[in-house]
Amino acid sequence: MTRTILIVDDDQKTRNLLKAYLEKHQYEVRGAQDGASFLAEFERHRDKLCLVILDVMLPDTDGFTLCRSVRSQSGVPIIMLTASADDTDRIVGLELGADDYIAKPYNPRELLARIKAIQRRMQAAGSSGPARYLKFRDFSMDLTERLLTNGAGERVVLTSMDFNLLRIFAEHAGETLERARLMEMTRGRDLGPLDRSLDVQISRLRQRLQDDGKQPDLIKTVRGSGYVFSTDVTSHSES
Repeated sequence: MTRTILIVDDDQKTRNLLKAYLEKHQYEVRGAQDGASFLAEFERHRDKLCLVILDVMLPDTDGFTLCRSVRSQSGVPIIMLTASADDTDRIVGLELGADDYIAKPYNPRELLARIKAIQRRMQAAGSSGPARYLKFRDFSMDLTERLLTNGAGERVVLTSMDFNLLRIFAEHAGETLERARLMEMTRGRDLGPLDRSLDVQISRLRQRLQDDGKQPDLIKTVRGSGYVFSTDVTSHSES
């Protein structure tokens, strides 16, 4: 797995301190001070990036716009940094495709732990056994290449965490999965009483699968319990 991280933050001191800290932990770090330089760096290094860190507040744009741009062309994991104590920034970021968020001021050790947790989940989800493909409805999941394609053979763009969540659902089709269990399996932490991040992610995944949010028939809500993937799934070693 590549170990190159791209950070955009308009505060040079913060950027340099974080760069030095992550490099001590064997990451290669690229930095950008605004949206324009970030997009240029992203285009230059996109094929070897393992993660992107986006600050919400930037001088020429905002992290949400950059998140939308990255997610339209890449499934690279995204962590957003927000100085707002309001949950709105976090929810918007997750809806746009961010994989995680962390509030400023933050401890670099916590950020590093979040980075490693995302990488562990990606590695675990990518270690497929004899069956390389999971198929349901008109969709096909390639567990090795981590791709989802629809019936027309077109790629459905998913974040790494969306792919992991969909794989969990597909591998537990017909089984009711409690919200707390899904939170632990996808994010490696407990579900807080006011934490809506899992619900936001499931709503986003339904949109990607064109599963009607008001009356979903693929990812169904089990009131008072959790969710169930309500379809037949088959495993294949070849496409």
